[in-house]
Amino acid sequence: MNSTFKRASALCATFAALLVAACTAATTATTEPPAGAPAPAFTAVDSNGKKHSLSDFKGKFVVLEWVNFDCPFVVRHYKSGNMQALQRKYTAKGVVWLSINSSAPGKQGHFAPAEINAKLKERNAAPTAYLIDADGAIGKAYGAKTTPHIYVIDPQGNLIYQGAIDDSVSTDANEKAKVNYVEAALDAAMSGKPIAVATTKPYGCSVKY
Repeated sequence: MNSTFKRASALCATFAALLVAACTAATTATTEPPAGAPAPAFTAVDSNGKKHSLSDFKGKFVVLEWVNFDCPFVVRHYKSGNMQALQRKYTAKGVVWLSINSSAPGKQGHFAPAEINAKLKERNAAPTAYLIDADGAIGKAYGAKTTPHIYVIDPQGNLIYQGAIDDSVSTDANEKAKVNYVEAALDAAMSGKPIAVATTKPYGCSVKY
């Protein structure tokens, strides 16, 4: 009886240890680098089959926008034209804007390249490229949690902002934000000024890894 109990206890302890390790690994995989840290390197193919690496854009400001066109929060920002306006405003100033989708095949928001391009056209979107991150490697490296979740990288390759697009946690396209954090961060950084708010809590749908 005692030996059986000891074996059962040992198995429970082993299982508990494995569970803790798995949870820790998962947490680590989705923990975003802090503002000021070097942005994780990546390479991905876009919806047109072209390969892009973060290193290609050294010397430029880069915005990473996690997107899922089926997410109501993303729908809000595209229905209002808010996201497209930001994309056009800053790409016209030389900023590289990369929309990234980390939905796994079969999960909400994952589309074939032709569907992606049709949706981009339908929404009149204007990112530099739409990157397909089907295995979630880029999303996990950055700790992307929601759609949208936005990161801004400076010309030296450091993260200078990460978090929500604005201060309006809503799916209503008519809702107006008081502060657009991404706009504020880019305007300050591009003017050589310190960023007042470098990290905020992102809101939206969970990334469908």
